[in-house]
Amino acid sequence: MSTDAVAGLDEIRPALTDLYKDLHAHPELSFAEHRTAGVIAERLTGLGLEVTTGVGRTGVVGALRNGAGPMVLLRADFDALPVTERTGLPYASETDGVMHACGHDMHVTCLLGALDLLNGARDSWSGTVLAVFQPAEEIGAGARAMVDDGLYDRFGRPDVVLGQHVGPFPAGWLGAHAGPAFAATDALDVRMYGRGGHGSRPETTIDPVVMAAATVMRLQTVVSREVSGNDTAVVTVGAIQAGTKDNIIPDEAELKINIRTFTEAVRGKVLAAVERVIKAEAAASGAPRGPEIGTEYTFPVVTNDPAATERTMAAFRDRFGADHVIDPGPATGSEDVGHFATSAGVPICYWLFGGCDPETFLTALKNDRVEQDVPSNHSPGFAPVIEPTVTAGVTAMVTAALTWLGPAAG
Repeated sequence: MSTDAVAGLDEIRPALTDLYKDLHAHPELSFAEHRTAGVIAERLTGLGLEVTTGVGRTGVVGALRNGAGPMVLLRADFDALPVTERTGLPYASETDGVMHACGHDMHVTCLLGALDLLNGARDSWSGTVLAVFQPAEEIGAGARAMVDDGLYDRFGRPDVVLGQHVGPFPAGWLGAHAGPAFAATDALDVRMYGRGGHGSRPETTIDPVVMAAATVMRLQTVVSREVSGNDTAVVTVGAIQAGTKDNIIPDEAELKINIRTFTEAVRGKVLAAVERVIKAEAAASGAPRGPEIGTEYTFPVVTNDPAATERTMAAFRDRFGADHVIDPGPATGSEDVGHFATSAGVPICYWLFGGCDPETFLTALKNDRVEQDVPSNHSPGFAPVIEPTVTAGVTAMVTAALTWLGPAAG
């Protein structure tokens, strides 16, 4: 890549830092990201891009056209999570119970920085950069909403989909896995029915709390006893809700279950086992009616195209050094970015970039305390260190885009 494209990063770094702090302090939940979308649209307009808002409800699209050539889709998501922040940062969330606990504010900052640099380096490339700022990734609905809203009919079909996600490893490091790279997700909402009554007379009731507790424990055997050691699956009960008072046995209990898999065969087997366990525990408890099992949302597997991944990672190795570019293996985290590629029938490369202070990470690694000392995505303590994360993220986006865009015209 031309080094000229990132030559202006020092100049814009302070503004990007301020942008990141502002986004982090003002998180918004899925499909409610109105302020964030407005900030993005204003920045894109200031860069002179063609800007369209309200794509897929709250999505924003910016088109940077620079003559004939490939169209490269660069994607960043921007919704937050229902998590109470505990980072202690001076720019921590100002919204009670909502936090950028997955780094989407960093994704937006890096893509806007990359667009600024690409816009200023038009003489080094040709083609079109389609910047897609996507809402509602956390509920697996934003990418599909944008595509269903005519994304490709309105803006053109890209030749490749590129994107990145910040993670809890050293800033300045990047990695991607070819093939199935991010797991599919099935999020289930389960309601189990009992018969309520007084806590002093449990014999007159059918206790849904005990029913739910037994179900939670039995679900732990699905992966450990029904999935081959050669396969990968995760079953997590993330929430259990029942009752209002210590001496009242309630009528029902609710479970929220999250399932991660990489193949349709394993997915089908795990879903069937989970349903069997839920129904069997209800029957064993003498439930007056069967449980209700509903799907809240699903994510497909993100499958990185091997050739596209190697092409992009080769450019990263040239730019960052081979010792800073890794294959992290498949991640059990999930993403809906793959929908952009599958719906367009084009390759995708979706990579990870580090957001942890390198010294902090290496010290934790040396002391075998990474899990204890390095907060992970979705935790109340997660917040990427601003630098060198922003620099690496912007540079990666610019590097990847130029790898797929055409050469300078003339």
